[in-house]
Amino acid sequence: MRPLTTEESKIFFDKLSKFFGENVCLLIDRPDGTYCFRFHNDQVFYISDKIRKLAESIAHENLQRLGTCFGKFTKTGKFHLYITSLDHLAHYAKVHKVRLKSGIGKKTEATTKYQDVVVYSMNDQPLGCCTAAQTTQDCQAADTMTVVCLHQSDIGEYIRIEKYIPSVKI
Repeated sequence: MRPLTTEESKIFFDKLSKFFGENVCLLIDRPDGTYCFRFHNDQVFYISDKIRKLAESIAHENLQRLGTCFGKFTKTGKFHLYITSLDHLAHYAKVHKVRLKSGIGKKTEATTKYQDVVVYSMNDQPLGCCTAAQTTQDCQAADTMTVVCLHQSDIGEYIRIEKYIPSVKI
C-alpha cells in the first residue's frame, strides 16, 4: 500500500468533495484517531493510521485488503465509488438527500441538477448514492416515470457483484 500521488489525490478528493463538501477533512482527523487513504491494486482504502503502521511489515504481494475500500481508479484515470463507502457517505455527507418509498418521498429543497446525493429510505436507512438528474422544482412537477436520479451505487451491489467488490477486511 502506498499513499496516493498528487494526481490521484486531486481526482479522488474532487469526487469526495461532491458528496462531503468541506466535511472531507472530518474523514482524516476524527475524534477516535487519525485516518488515511492508501492506494493498492487500483483501489483506494480508508485505514486507521495505527493499523496502517502495523501493516507496513506485510509484503505487498501478500496484502490483499486493509480497511474500507472507498472505490477504484479506472484505466482512464477516473474514480468510481464503491458501495462499501456508503456508511461514511451517509455519516459525513452534505445535506443533499433523497428519501424513497414507492417513489420519491422527499428531496432536499436546494438540490440542483447533477448534484451528488445520498439516497435514504423513509426511516433514514442509507440505500446508495446517485447524481440528481432533475432539480427539486422539476421533480415536483414531473410525472411518475421521469428519471430523477442517475445511479452510482446501491446496497444491492453487495449481492449482484459480490465477488468483484472487496469486503471490509483487516
